[in-house]
Amino acid sequence: MRARRLIAVVSVAALAVPALAACGRSAPDVAAYVGDNRYSVDRVDDIYQDAQQQYADAVRGQASQTGATPAPEQLRSPVTRQDVLNLLVALDLGKRVVAEKQLKVEDKVTPEQLAQELQMPPTAEYAKLWGEWLDMSGALQQQLPPAELSDKSLMAVYHAIEKTGRIPAGWSIAQVKEAFGEGGFVRAATALSAALQAEAEKVDTSINPKFGQIGVPSAVSDGRSLLFYSLPYINADGPVTDISTPEVPESSAPAAPAAP
Repeated sequence: MRARRLIAVVSVAALAVPALAACGRSAPDVAAYVGDNRYSVDRVDDIYQDAQQQYADAVRGQASQTGATPAPEQLRSPVTRQDVLNLLVALDLGKRVVAEKQLKVEDKVTPEQLAQELQMPPTAEYAKLWGEWLDMSGALQQQLPPAELSDKSLMAVYHAIEKTGRIPAGWSIAQVKEAFGEGGFVRAATALSAALQAEAEKVDTSINPKFGQIGVPSAVSDGRSLLFYSLPYINADGPVTDISTPEVPESSAPAAPAAP
């Protein structure tokens, strides 16, 4: 069976953001600096712990209806502190671009709509941040002209999704092109990347290296459900910029992807 085509919900972005130590802003209790804004490690921890607690409570509540006792591992959400910081940084930069371009962001996506897909109670701040980011990134993508499509950008997105286990591993570029169709969401990703990267550089954005590779929160739909993932754009050694450098794709006849 062929893989279902992936349709953009909110695209990825790739930013060149320095690590904290590289620019002299290295307070250990700060997770990220975005301009004059500081996002503390405690802030990240609070959102993360809230997400874990609310998830565990929801699992226990569902299990109690059948008299089951969930195992400890079943009480832990896959959400990580990295995921939380990804959202905070992306939202900050996105708000700056929206304000500069005087764009209108409509409040369309609610935490309630995302609860089942995220496997997170809508009252969790993590779910609320996702709803805000989907609205904002959607507005940005509609206003930014799409970029050229490249094999590098296609494969970068594919490998990021591959890490979630929701798409088969080992695909060739031809199979990725078949699954991604015209690659509209990758084109939008590259355009969004350029806008956010420029903003990050302008306001002097830096990330605490303890968080490893930072990624922009991303989601696509396969026609049945949303797939949430993160495309890394920085690690402790420096920026990663391949996705934001568009190239003309090589022409080749796409092959049918392997069965998922």
